[in-house]
Amino acid sequence: MDTLYHQTNRVIQEIQQHFQLLNSPQANELEVANQIQTKIVSVKANCDRLDVLLFKVPVSQRPNAKMRVDQLKYDVRHLENALNMWQQKKQKREMEASAREQLLNRRFTSNQETAIDLADAALDHNNSLMNAHQGVDEMMFTGSSILDSLRSQRETLKGARKRILDIGNTLGLSNHTMRLIEKRLSEDKYILYGGMFVTLLVIVLIIYFFVF
Repeated sequence: MDTLYHQTNRVIQEIQQHFQLLNSPQANELEVANQIQTKIVSVKANCDRLDVLLFKVPVSQRPNAKMRVDQLKYDVRHLENALNMWQQKKQKREMEASAREQLLNRRFTSNQETAIDLADAALDHNNSLMNAHQGVDEMMFTGSSILDSLRSQRETLKGARKRILDIGNTLGLSNHTMRLIEKRLSEDKYILYGGMFVTLLVIVLIIYFFVF
């Protein structure tokens, strides 16, 4: 495992040296970038083998060995990200250079082409205005529909409110009628008790006068 570790570490150092060549104007950038990519693939393969060999290391030495392997993985990820960033910047520079070249080589043969371009721009502007006008009309139509819907809901709520008031008035009359009935029952009870008392008094008086 130690042999493979030191070998992988040397490859990482070689990759770092190749990165210095990328900034050199004398070096072939494409060739150096391909070499860096090949060495990165080799380092990643060695790291996978080292992960397997970790299980053969004694338990007491395994944490230290794992830390060394993790450091190699970190270094190769950092180098791979650096290569990707360099490739993106190179691609961006090439696109900018190509755009500048096309702009410099563009020729206008006559004023007719310019007039056509202006006409096309005016037509596009007119189409944009028409689309905007149509969008405003659609928004106004939608707003009108919403207002009509709100008016309909308002009339429905007014009808519901009237029905609720009618029900409330009906309930009010019913409650008044129930109170009159309860009052009448109380009066009838008093009349009943009074009649019973008067009848009993008459019976007592009759017995008193005819018996005694």
